Amino acid sequence: MADKHSDKKENIKEDQEAVTEKDEDTAVEDDEVVTLKKQLDEAQNDYLRAQAEIQNMQKSNQKEQSNLVKFGAQGLAKDIIPAMDDLKRALEVEVDDESGQQLKSGIEMVYKHLKKALTDNNINEIDDANVEFNPELHQAVQTVAASDEHPSGTVVQVLQTGYELAGRVIRPAMVVVAQ
Repeated sequence: MADKHSDKKENIKEDQEAVTEKDEDTAVEDDEVVTLKKQLDEAQNDYLRAQAEIQNMQKSNQKEQSNLVKFGAQGLAKDIIPAMDDLKRALEVEVDDESGQQLKSGIEMVYKHLKKALTDNNINEIDDANVEFNPELHQAVQTVAASDEHPSGTVVQVLQTGYELAGRVIRPAMVVVAQ
């Protein structure tokens, strides 16, 4: 009977040791689970940040492409505008003979074609007189005394036409302003 009793005690001890080992294993596994959950959370956060960064880059690229399309003609316009100024000055010259008139007529045709090409590419002139002076659109190069016809702060005369592309000023108009 003592053997049975000692066997039972031994079995109980073994069972307790097994339970203790399982508890230790469970504790280790719990620690591993916690660690793995932390790693998973970090990986998910990294993934979400990467997704947000990709979306931001895509939006930035779309905006950049849109601006390239929208303002792509700006460089060409800057090169053509001085030629437009020269043609406009040539048209202001008075001619008396027929050959001069024909030449002036040809210059006028070229000027109109270039002006239409600019307009077709959303490049518009800034050349209105009798409007309120706007420092974003106009560059005041001269002032004159205000009058009833031209109140203070209005554009009296446009000396050089300005140009804008899709709301962006390429070159401000040089103007005389009433003050």
